[in-house]
Amino acid sequence: MGVAAGALSGLFGVGGGILIVPGLVLLLRMPQRRAHATSLAAIVPIALAGAAGYAIEGAVEWVAAALLTAGGALGAVAGTTLLRRIPERGLRVLFALFLLAAAASLPFEVTAGEGAVELDAVTGTLLVALGVVAGAIAGLLGVGGGIIMVPGLVLLASASPAIAKGTSLVVIIPTALVATIRNLRHGEVEPRIAGVVGAAGVASSFVASILSVRMDPVLSAVLFGALLVAMAVRLLLAARGRPLPGEAPATPTRSSPEASTRRRTPPG
Repeated sequence: MGVAAGALSGLFGVGGGILIVPGLVLLLRMPQRRAHATSLAAIVPIALAGAAGYAIEGAVEWVAAALLTAGGALGAVAGTTLLRRIPERGLRVLFALFLLAAAASLPFEVTAGEGAVELDAVTGTLLVALGVVAGAIAGLLGVGGGIIMVPGLVLLASASPAIAKGTSLVVIIPTALVATIRNLRHGEVEPRIAGVVGAAGVASSFVASILSVRMDPVLSAVLFGALLVAMAVRLLLAARGRPLPGEAPATPTRSSPEASTRRRTPPG
């Protein structure tokens, strides 16, 4: 799982949480909330390796990264606060809708130009706001926020796909780190699991980032979009009460229709 998440991170400029979160839930039967927090901790070394690959290729816009980071740190605080207040079924639905929205944004990435980031006062302000949104999503959903930042950089700052991905990974590092520190204080992280997953993804993230600079953007968007839709469908089925592979079926609760029927049935 760590190797696959690292490859996704390097290829697409994301943290890899779209694989790590469902993987922890399905393979280890980890509670959804704890899976989100553990995923963020694993993302830190994966994003660091991928960002290094893009930096070597000259595909990072450092000023834009600083603006996004300023907003991302604030957003991560808000996101981790919400993480402890939203029911687990709600988290699954929210995460699935997030994946579908990300898939819908991929065509905008394909149509991007090949220039460097264009920055002015308005664009800088928008990038800070984009960082807040990405940081909140990172803290809440256990992902790096790159799925928001990559298309955002393309649309708001006219960045090329490679520069958008490299800049996104640079921002993911401090954003995920801030959220992880907060989650550790609340005991939501499994440190050993996060360490194994993160370490496993370092090499694949670095190699994939080098390859991504030369990848056809159309092929990149098609492959990534298909993965996002598949993961979203699986999570929505689980949220409706249909167990996924490796999950036990839900048992009726006192508020379920079966329980209500039993209470209304008179004795005898």
